[in-house]
Amino acid sequence: MTCFPLLFGKKSNSSARLDPDIEEGVHNVKLFTYKALSIATDDFNPANKIGEGGFGSVFKGRLKDGKVAAIKVLSAESRQGVREFLTEINVISEIEHENLVKLYGCCVEGNHRILVYNYLENNSLAQTLLGGGHNTIHFDWQTRSRICIGIARGLAFLHEGVRPRIVHRDIKASNILLDKDLSPKISDFGLAKLMPPNMTHVSTRVAGTIGYLAPEYAIGGHLTRKADIYSFGVLLVEIVSGRCNTNTQLPIGEQYILERTWDLYERRELVGLVDESLNGEFDAEVASKFLKISLLCTQDAPKLRPSMSSVVKMLTGEIDVDDKNISKPALISDFMDLKVSKKPKSNADMKTSSSNTASSSASYNHDTTLSSAASTAATTTFTAQYDQSM
Repeated sequence: MTCFPLLFGKKSNSSARLDPDIEEGVHNVKLFTYKALSIATDDFNPANKIGEGGFGSVFKGRLKDGKVAAIKVLSAESRQGVREFLTEINVISEIEHENLVKLYGCCVEGNHRILVYNYLENNSLAQTLLGGGHNTIHFDWQTRSRICIGIARGLAFLHEGVRPRIVHRDIKASNILLDKDLSPKISDFGLAKLMPPNMTHVSTRVAGTIGYLAPEYAIGGHLTRKADIYSFGVLLVEIVSGRCNTNTQLPIGEQYILERTWDLYERRELVGLVDESLNGEFDAEVASKFLKISLLCTQDAPKLRPSMSSVVKMLTGEIDVDDKNISKPALISDFMDLKVSKKPKSNADMKTSSSNTASSSASYNHDTTLSSAASTAATTTFTAQYDQSM
């Protein structure tokens, strides 16, 4: 399947004044006027706001044709710059899958940068399953299993079902949205990278969210599809356990979910990690299998991680999970060892690390995302962040 043909299609008719910096980058995408989206959201009424993050705000709106949409308004201070905005448009507009969000169009009028997506009724996994005491949705085991498999299928499609292949780079709970039936949709393609068939990896700046980043990418900027697979492994543990990957309020030894998973695996007690809210209403063998798959996905050596198509087959029971192939994942202690082996940081480095630590709390309401604004010394800076914030 060809994902990115030459894009010379006509833009839809619109009276919008296009931002000259991005006009040439928008192809084959419906253009909305700012006025139309303002009407759709009742002048971006705070009562219609359904989400907010470092990029800006998301509003629920009703378009002129009657469709209900999620309207993502990028703020002037957004971490998502012009490049990421264009990437998100051109990546998601050219592909379609039941486990990916659907782009309706965008607005590039004046200095406004707005994306219009299909509206998903049940928000994100971060706000529902992992969001704390305000959740009214019951995630039984069947629902969690279906969500895990759906996310895996969406990622397998990005990695193997399109050309060029797509690495998402920011797989995390807040980027998994849920429709009315709790079917998962992968969202936010602003950091996505294309992988031409003749390339095994790309070397790039580190971008993504602390806690989900694969070690080889976080430290060396070495990006392959295996980085997404690592992130999926972390997310898989979160879905099974019902807790986010880092919680510094827990006792030492239980704060970091990947370390906890490995410890219980070695003790043959993986079932102890399953969310207590399930009240024992799950198949212990299947739940343990899901956690073993998460360990396969988060192994320290990228080459040992399975492909996403293999992950789908393991989750659905088409192929078995071989315990003999599970090796130790990249754990926090490994990064601590690396830190000790490096030369001492300067006072400026320590100040930067301390600042970053404060901004990367365990709460999902304050995801810390590395972007183009990150330090040019990505390796040293990220190691400090990872060591102290995890």
